[in-house]
Amino acid sequence: MKKLPQKDVTVSETQRVVPMETRQWGLPPDELAKLPTIYRDDLLSGQVIVVSGGGSGMGRAIAFLALRLGAEVMICGRDEAKLTRAAEDAKRLLGKDIAYRAMTIRNPEQVDTLAEEAFTRFGRIDTLVNNAGGQFPQNALDFSTKGWLAVVDTNLNGTWWMMQAFARRWRDKEQAGNVVNIIATYDRGIPQSAHTCAARAGVAHLSKSVAVEWAPLKIRVNCVAPGTIETEGLNNYPPELLQRTGKGNPMRVMGDTWDIAQSVVYLSAPSAKFVTGEVLHVDGGMQLWGTNWPLGVPEYFREP
Repeated sequence: MKKLPQKDVTVSETQRVVPMETRQWGLPPDELAKLPTIYRDDLLSGQVIVVSGGGSGMGRAIAFLALRLGAEVMICGRDEAKLTRAAEDAKRLLGKDIAYRAMTIRNPEQVDTLAEEAFTRFGRIDTLVNNAGGQFPQNALDFSTKGWLAVVDTNLNGTWWMMQAFARRWRDKEQAGNVVNIIATYDRGIPQSAHTCAARAGVAHLSKSVAVEWAPLKIRVNCVAPGTIETEGLNNYPPELLQRTGKGNPMRVMGDTWDIAQSVVYLSAPSAKFVTGEVLHVDGGMQLWGTNWPLGVPEYFREP
């Protein structure tokens, strides 16, 4: 999910005022390569991190930060062009290589191939970040069978195939592991996106369940629940939606992909060695108050 600005202008952290019609949403690679971080440069040195959906948005930010902190990184996703572009940007801006594979997490065989390739290439994987997913806003009564299954199959089943494939290899190789699942702020429901709410809540409680089962294997499992995050995906939405988005939390602002990336690092570094089965909300308090209503606020809920 994501957050948004005022009527005709938007204001960034640096207070630059940009007309909405010319605004390009999200943090570009050049900014990801130099944004300040609270972490020391070698924090993830020696670690290997796999990030699904790593070609853009939150996944790319996570990959860039991990690289900057010394990790080796592999990304995957359905769009090979995005993956290639992310790898080229990392080489150009950071002088570091990103491995990548085009695949879909909805296919268990492709997931297994990815996991095998990752472990063969690097010898070990320290953290799996399940960031890939997708949804569309729609009233629940209008869901088609195909639409419902597509969202649930990607966000819940696809995440599970990834978790299981990597956990089996950690078990068989007697290696410790760490899973970070990127979900959504689902605590009070997600009106007009009930399919993804069901899937993301499923991932959260799946994660809590296997965090207990897998503790003897030294595998930690946690979730990050973003609120409304500014990504380039907002470029596909109409201006009337963008004027509302970002108002659905008590802070009344959007987060950015760097907020998510730094949260993932916290859960991947020694800072979280005693943390498992948790859901870390990075949402400006959205789990406490507010909702986005991506299709517009129904008349019944409008203030008189």
